Amino acid sequence: MKAREIADLVGGELHGDGEVHIFRASEFMTAHIGSLAFLEKTEVDSMTEASCVLLPLGTDTSGCNSAILVKNPKLAFAKAAALLHPPKSRPAEIHPSAVIAEEARIGEGVFIGAFVTVGEGSSVGDGSQLRAGTKIGDNVHVGANCVIHPNVTIDDHCSVGENVILHSGVVIGADGFGYVKDEVGDYVKFPQIGTVVIEDNVEIGANTCIDRGALGETRIGAGTKIDNLVQVGHNVSIGERCVIAAQTGISGSVIIEDDCVIGGQVGFGDHVRVQSGAIIGSQAGVLPGKIVRPGAWWGTPIQPLDEYKKLNAQLKGIGRLKASVDELRKKIER
Repeated sequence: MKAREIADLVGGELHGDGEVHIFRASEFMTAHIGSLAFLEKTEVDSMTEASCVLLPLGTDTSGCNSAILVKNPKLAFAKAAALLHPPKSRPAEIHPSAVIAEEARIGEGVFIGAFVTVGEGSSVGDGSQLRAGTKIGDNVHVGANCVIHPNVTIDDHCSVGENVILHSGVVIGADGFGYVKDEVGDYVKFPQIGTVVIEDNVEIGANTCIDRGALGETRIGAGTKIDNLVQVGHNVSIGERCVIAAQTGISGSVIIEDDCVIGGQVGFGDHVRVQSGAIIGSQAGVLPGKIVRPGAWWGTPIQPLDEYKKLNAQLKGIGRLKASVDELRKKIER
């Protein structure tokens, strides 16, 4: 791509040589000739060899061979990088070791890798990729243009929308963790016969588990992005455009509404409701039944961020308070 083409793509102001060729996206400090880089601050206080740099509006570009000024350089960089480094494509083929049920429906342009299995009554949409070792159960629907990475399992009766990416080791539709004690204290398994519905444009990180509903469904809303090693329990409902970081554990029947941000290692008790727009900081603990309103939250048990900061400051002052009390005690004794 040429610099002027990138400027047109991101709607930016081009300064300098618009004919320079760009071949790759690179980090600012380590970029070389032929690279595109970005900087989020207006003061360019370090050097780069990048042929073109994306910079915030109002930045002095006199030291750049080619620069593009945009409102959000990081977003513009992501859009350009997607074209400079497109996802790896696979030819339309079915590997001879794959096992495809007779009643399965395979769309046009589908890639099916080695040792893939597709069960009875299942369908795979046009242009999707099922990479090596993937297991698709019975009566599963996988939409068009999905990328299912190696060793993913999508169990019976689950549904995956279009343009979904499931990274290696993801398990969709395992039984939820539900048991009932009987008269003598033994655990009897509660039925786990529901389903999982994953809507369009979802991306789920490696080794994440999405359990099926007990009797109903577990649902992941359109555009939501889930990191590696996340556990989503049965009957959970996650809204659209949510972001959930690694090692978060979500208990059964939790509702997370649209546009929420969940940090890493957050623990949710069951039947929590997180209202749209809430931001929960890393390692927070949300007690069962809690309603989390919009705004920033942190701590265990979870609390508004301002309250958490005050409490944290008070805890740090306990040592000084103890020293003062000890000194007063000595004075009283004297």
